[in-house]
Amino acid sequence: MRRIIPITLIALLTIALGCDDAPEPVSAPEPAAAPEEPAAQPAEPPAPKVTLRDEMRNQAKQVFGTLPDSAPSETNEVTEEKITLGRMLYFDPRFSKNHDISCNSCHDLANHGVDGETTSPGHKGQRGSRNSPTVYNAALHIAQFWDGRSPDVEDQAKGPVLNPVEMAMPGEEAAVAVLKSIPGYAELFAAAFPDDEDPITFDNMARAIGAFERRLITADRFDAFTSGQDEALSDEELAGLSVFMTTGCITCHNGPTIGGQLFRKLGLVRPYETEDPGRFEVTKDEADRKVFKVPSLRNVAMTGPYFHDGSVESLDEAIRLMASHQLGIDLADNQVASIKAFLGTLTGAVDPEYIAEPTLPESGPDTPAPDPS
Repeated sequence: MRRIIPITLIALLTIALGCDDAPEPVSAPEPAAAPEEPAAQPAEPPAPKVTLRDEMRNQAKQVFGTLPDSAPSETNEVTEEKITLGRMLYFDPRFSKNHDISCNSCHDLANHGVDGETTSPGHKGQRGSRNSPTVYNAALHIAQFWDGRSPDVEDQAKGPVLNPVEMAMPGEEAAVAVLKSIPGYAELFAAAFPDDEDPITFDNMARAIGAFERRLITADRFDAFTSGQDEALSDEELAGLSVFMTTGCITCHNGPTIGGQLFRKLGLVRPYETEDPGRFEVTKDEADRKVFKVPSLRNVAMTGPYFHDGSVESLDEAIRLMASHQLGIDLADNQVASIKAFLGTLTGAVDPEYIAEPTLPESGPDTPAPDPS
């Protein structure tokens, strides 16, 4: 039998003996490469955990939106010159008949925009029948006054000046005469209304006051919470927000000012006794009898007494009565306390420099004397 020599041995012998014609060694086949594994995909980040505070924040933003920094007007551009003039006019009592009542008398900017009175004292100590609401955030409301008779803060600024119970000026001409008699106002009105040939007018007085009021906006801890600051509300206050929303308070108190956006009958579910006809006086529509503008709840913990007539001293009682008459709900004491805790987060402020009482221009020789009659 012929002996078979392994290929590897032949190769070694060929090299050792120097044979040129030795057969080429046959290489062993290389092992097949292992199939490549697909590249690992980067892991998707875990979905952020939605907390109870996140859920409450999202719900609140849907109901209330975001409070703006100011209340713009299509008909009254807000300029620094108007604001400077408007601030002075807001504090100036000289265009009241007896030179003793200013806008700030009833809407005290150092006291959250109110005077804390049931109804405000006016000319000769007279009092009207309705409570003076806060001027803070009012420019964002659907209308002005409890009955909504003025469409904006500019129109509202004219009313008290001519009201015989309030500032008691006998007419627009009398108010303008006082303003024109004060030398320092000429330059201020000219700067605020540069396109007007005769800038000192009753309408421009109201426009300047309105421009000033359009920046009386009070952001608060609730706004900090809705903007993402979890720590802005305590657990108790957050629970109060939940009660406020789930019991139905947001039916009327919604929007950035948490009210001020609707008219509602007082005694919607359970009758409320009041002789005030409300919006009926404006529209003469019987459906508007006892209908009032829903008040804003911004700063409500600091702006009592409450209701259109200032008849309710306690915020607890106001909460209880509103739930009863407007929603038909009898709140438990702990629910009242919870809602009150939330309402306390709505207390805000304006930059102290913005509302600081200004130095007023001095009266002139022709400025009318006070008239106490």
